[in-house]
This record gives sequence, structure tokens and C-alpha cells, in this order.
Amino acid sequence: MMHRLLPLLFAAAVTPYAIPNAMPDAMPENMPDLAQLEQMTTRFAPVTLHYDQSRLAPGDLQALAKLTQAARVMNLVFLDQLWKGDRALYEQLPRDSTPLGKARLHYFWLNKGPWSDLDGHTAFLPGVPERKPLGANFYPEDMTRDQFEAWTKGLSKPRREQAEGFFTVIRRDAGKRLTAVPYSEAYSADLRHAAALLHDAAALTTNASLKNFLTLRADAFLSNDYYASDLAWMDLDAPLEITIGPYETYNDELFGYKAAFEAYIAIRDDRETDRLKMFAGHLQEVENNLPIDARYRNPKLAASAPIRVVNEVYAAGDAAHGVRTAAFNLPNDERVVQQKGSKRVMLKNVQEAKFEVNLTPIAARVLPAAARRDLSFDYFFMHILAHELSHGIGPHQIEIGGRSTSPRQELKELYSAIEEAKADITGLFMLQFLFDRNLLPHGANAERELYATFLASAFRSLRFGLAEAHGKGMAMQFNYLTDKGAFVARADGTFSVDDAKIKGAVRDLTHDILTIEAQGDYAAAKRMLDTLGVVRPPMQRAIDNLKSIPVDIDPVNEN
Repeated sequence: MMHRLLPLLFAAAVTPYAIPNAMPDAMPENMPDLAQLEQMTTRFAPVTLHYDQSRLAPGDLQALAKLTQAARVMNLVFLDQLWKGDRALYEQLPRDSTPLGKARLHYFWLNKGPWSDLDGHTAFLPGVPERKPLGANFYPEDMTRDQFEAWTKGLSKPRREQAEGFFTVIRRDAGKRLTAVPYSEAYSADLRHAAALLHDAAALTTNASLKNFLTLRADAFLSNDYYASDLAWMDLDAPLEITIGPYETYNDELFGYKAAFEAYIAIRDDRETDRLKMFAGHLQEVENNLPIDARYRNPKLAASAPIRVVNEVYAAGDAAHGVRTAAFNLPNDERVVQQKGSKRVMLKNVQEAKFEVNLTPIAARVLPAAARRDLSFDYFFMHILAHELSHGIGPHQIEIGGRSTSPRQELKELYSAIEEAKADITGLFMLQFLFDRNLLPHGANAERELYATFLASAFRSLRFGLAEAHGKGMAMQFNYLTDKGAFVARADGTFSVDDAKIKGAVRDLTHDILTIEAQGDYAAAKRMLDTLGVVRPPMQRAIDNLKSIPVDIDPVNEN
């Protein structure tokens, strides 16, 4: 059952926008009026993200301005990726200067499209498909999953890898046959513009590693080969921490193959970064003790696992729609992960804002009074770090029937929800492991604070909705832990942690999810998501009690 914070069909009829290739037959008859749109918008609390640029060298400060301009280009490319009519709609919306028109433009920009992320990707503007296409604009709208799979089976191995790869869109040629088009061709004008800005920034900075990454990433925008620039990004060691390009595949809900363009422009927090270096040094030990069959463990993780704590200056594209990212683990190219590992970037000022305006008031309603004092920003922060670290451990390259493959390829559209759940629960397992080995400094109440904070934060994720990978994955985890007796629904509508059962339940769920990924078991993943990735009545009542609390943040200095 999909939880909706507001009704999706409203009484006020409006005239459709004249958007090219819109689908009037799929258009909802009624759209939200001004009051309803404003209510929907209040789910995102306006915040100012604080960062300190006073220590940047003059060249880096000038480069920062160029990089922010390049990030703005990623917004435009992402609009094209989300839906074929998205950019035309964005250009048309400002023509309506009425209060309703301004409210529509604001909510459009929050979602980077005409579908509300918090409401199952359903339309809030007229003249557009009722729901976001599952394949976004990565595939022809009339293409089915079976058609794509039948086509790719007939391709040579190199052409199939390109068709299923991160950096191509699928189109129909003049003969209506499917064909793969490189991003460098599909978005050529915008990517040439962004590449020029990256070259400008590279010329301004004196940091060698930043200069190298920006130069190689600019070249990648034009060549469609991102491998060398991904390696350079792993080696980036600069006051400016820059992530820009096509990365995450959440918007491809058909297969989870296609990467969306995004950007994070940030300033590194050296003190916090140094404080967390200990985690990277113990990843192999955690991997060696994962609760799965030993043959599924990686005996030698890639040597590099850098952790960066940063403060966000500007985010764009896939990084800046709907629920905002608090941390990320990249790149997704398994070749780079095998050679260099992956980098974990913690957006500290984003996390602080979410903790203050979202999680603290949620905890006051879902935790019993005695447990509310256990809410901890430190463990909120540490679990997000452990979540991102956990993306890099466990099964990555697997073998099915003598065929080399990956969990992403085998689990297809289910992968995002399963992988987010895997990172959550394995992150809890990791922190408990470090506690048990006295590898992580902690006080007498550390475990209680960790699990109470995770329980409260579960409701923060559940409010994102089941159409979002983190929300679906959290519902699955929450119900699994409840069925094991680790989470307990109380008569007063709050939830508590059973200290005697939580550790075992976390270990069991870690085993089950990691095994699904190691075996590439699509059927088991679907069964788990279908049965557990749902909103049960006690959970629903608790979510309903949170309606007056913002679901997420709206960084006003990025608008």
C-alpha cells in the first residue's frame, strides 16, 4: 500500500499546458490548487546550508564559481533524461506569473519534473503522463522490457554491453529498430558547454589532483568514456571536493542500467575527515566477518577506500530533486571499484539540517519518552557513513552458471531497493562489529543510542514512499526486524527496540540480503520486497501522526 501525505486527485480543474508529445488520454482530470500545492511544498523545510570558503586559495575560489556554473548545466541534462517534455515544460512554466503559476514552478523545481517524488511519482501538473515513465527518457516510451531483452540477446557482446551500459540512451532508428546512442551524442550541446566550464576551472586551480580530474572529466563528456576520470576522481585530494557526471541509476526503473547526470560542489571539512579515517582501515576485517558463506566474501578489497566529509555548496540534477542526498558512495563502475575501491562522501551540513528539522521532531513522536534522550547526531552521522561504506563490501562481481555478472545486472529493477536495504542493515552490523571488537570508541549507552536513532530514522526514510528505493528498502527492513521481535509496536503508537533481539535480527537480515545479492537471486529479491516492502497498519498510523513534520529539506541557497 502506498502511503500518501496528501490526496492525489483534487477538485480544481485546469487547462493543460501545450507540451509537445504530451499524453492527454493519460492526463489526470484534476490537479492541486494553490493551497494544496503550498501544503505539498511545506513537506520540504527551507534551510540555509552553511559552509566556510574563507580558507580557499584565490584560484580555487574562482574555480568554485565556474564549477557551480557547470553544475547548473547538469540540471538541464537531467531534465532531458527524466522525460522528453521536461525541458519544454520548465521553459514554459515561468510564463504564468500568477500565485498558482509560481507555486507550480517552485514545486516543479523541487522535483525537477511534473511528478511528485513523495507521492509515488504522480503528476501535479496537467498535460503530462499521469505517472513518471518507468524508463524515464532513457528508452522509447513504447518499448517493453521483453522487446529490449529480445533485442540485446541478438547483439554481439560489445554492442550488448553498450546497450545495457550506464552511458547510452536507447532510441529507435529510421526503421523503428532499437539502437544505443552515446550520452556524448544525445546531450552534445550541454556537455560541450559543461566541458568548457570544467576546463576553465582546471586552469584556475593550482591543485594538481583537481586539475587532473576536471580535465579528464571534461574529456569524458565529449568521448563518453568515463573510466580514466573515475580513477582520477578516486585520487582527488583537494579543498574542493567535486562530483559531476552520470552516476546513479535510480531513475531507470525498467532495468536500473542508465546513469543520470548530477553534481555535488562541496568544500572539504579536514577535521571531520581525519576523525573518520579509522573506519577505512577496518573494512577488510568487517568483510572477513560478514555473516554469509565464506565463498561469497571478498578476500582482498581494493586498497583505496577514501572517506571525505564535506559541506555542500551546490547540488544539481539527480542530486537535487525530491529527498536530498546526505551521503554517497561512488563510482558505480565495477572496474574502478575492483581497482581503486570506492569513495564515501559525507555531506555534513546536509545531515545536520535533516537531523534538526526532520529527525528530532519525528523521534519525539515515534519513540517512547524514555528512549528519546538516546537520539544521537553522532550515531545518525556514523550510520550514514557505515551505510555508504557497506555499498563497497559484500558481493560485487559474481558468477551465475559459469557467467561473470553482478548483482545489479541480475536483480535489474529490484537492485536499487535491495542494495539500499543491504547498505542500511550491513551498516548496523558493521558498527556493532566495531563495538564488539572495541575498535570504535563508544560510551556505556552507545548501542542503545545507535539502535534508537536507527529506529527513529527508519520513519524518516519510510516517509519517502515505497516508490523510492530507500523507502521501499526501509519498509522491508522494518517489517523483517518487527517479525523477529527486534522492533516492538506499543499500545500508545510508539515503537521500541528489544535489546535482547536486535543484534541477532540484524545479523540474520544481513545474511539474507547479502546471500540474495551473492546468488543474483531475482525471485528471492522479489519475494522479499513483495512480502515485506509494504506499509502495515501500525506503521501507517505512526506515519499519519507525522504529517505536520517536514519530510525533507529545501536548501534555499541552491535555488
